[in-house]
Amino acid sequence: MAIDVKKIEIKSVSDASGLDEWITSGAVSADAIVAVIGKTEGNGGVNDFTRILSDEAYRRVLAARGTRSEAAIKEIPMVWSGGCDGIITPHAVAFARNEDTGPETEDRMVMGTAMSVELLPEDIGRPAMVEKVADAVRDAMQDAGISDTVDVHYVQTKTPLLTVETVQDAHARGQSVACEVHDSMGVSNGTTALGIGVGLGEIAMPKAEEICRDLDIYSAVSSCSSGVELDRAQIVLFGNKAGAGGRYRIGHAVMEDALHMDGIYDAIRNAGLDLPERARAEDLNGRLVNCFMKCEADPRARLRGRRQIMLDDSDVHHHRHSKAAVGGVAAAAIGDAAVFVSVDAMHQGPQGGGPVVAIVDMGV
Repeated sequence: MAIDVKKIEIKSVSDASGLDEWITSGAVSADAIVAVIGKTEGNGGVNDFTRILSDEAYRRVLAARGTRSEAAIKEIPMVWSGGCDGIITPHAVAFARNEDTGPETEDRMVMGTAMSVELLPEDIGRPAMVEKVADAVRDAMQDAGISDTVDVHYVQTKTPLLTVETVQDAHARGQSVACEVHDSMGVSNGTTALGIGVGLGEIAMPKAEEICRDLDIYSAVSSCSSGVELDRAQIVLFGNKAGAGGRYRIGHAVMEDALHMDGIYDAIRNAGLDLPERARAEDLNGRLVNCFMKCEADPRARLRGRRQIMLDDSDVHHHRHSKAAVGGVAAAAIGDAAVFVSVDAMHQGPQGGGPVVAIVDMGV
């Protein structure tokens, strides 16, 4: 089924008026909305309640305007990334399915979802989690109707992290955990990215000692998030499929480092837009829906030979430094400050860089 896409500005911390306006305009039905990915304005930490506020606001609109049950609406994947550091504008991208089909010669965007089997606390950071995520990625590919992994361009996930309670549960069962609670967000994200890479054949199954240590192993289509609200891996997978119909295509590339603006344009080209060799925001002609990217402070503390101090700053966490910097580069590249930039990018793109995903409107 074809996918419609809409970027919606979040005008206040609990605002979902843009989603409501899209639905009431008649352009889409509430029951057709199948996923939401967005940026909220909190601190991006464990206690960032803006993610919960946006989630609740968007689900309220779907309940008020549609016919699905509360249980069905609760199951809709919504991935909220907290922290709009620098000039990033809070926003959401909503995805809807429709009945359109298209010619077999035209590739258009499709989406699939899956949930893994239960991820135990002792799985996080270990091969068992890689294998469970890889299996779920393959299930999501099947759900999207994609048979060739080369057609997959974006895998957005949400996975569990450790809490004091889940660590105690593991210990009570005679199991150990791979890391401390405060490190588990990054470790969960990184292990998930390896699972994506294995599931799509980007990388071989890593050895236990390589997980979250050998950072030269990565997936180029992964965007991983984690939280305390689930005990399985939630997979939302996007790619292109001949005959899917609709107006939209998706593509990806990587930023080699925080200044690699050409990586953003490479992703847009990969999605299907022709751009000049030295592209500028004006060359997009309003046909870019959005870019989604991951970033991280380079653990080597260098950027093109220059010393970086993000990892030494005791006042501002390096996540906030890197997110603000890459957000500025991305906003300049696309001419829009409403850009999705997320951190904790271990095994997601090269060290100091990260994957870039672009969705474009092909017009027909």
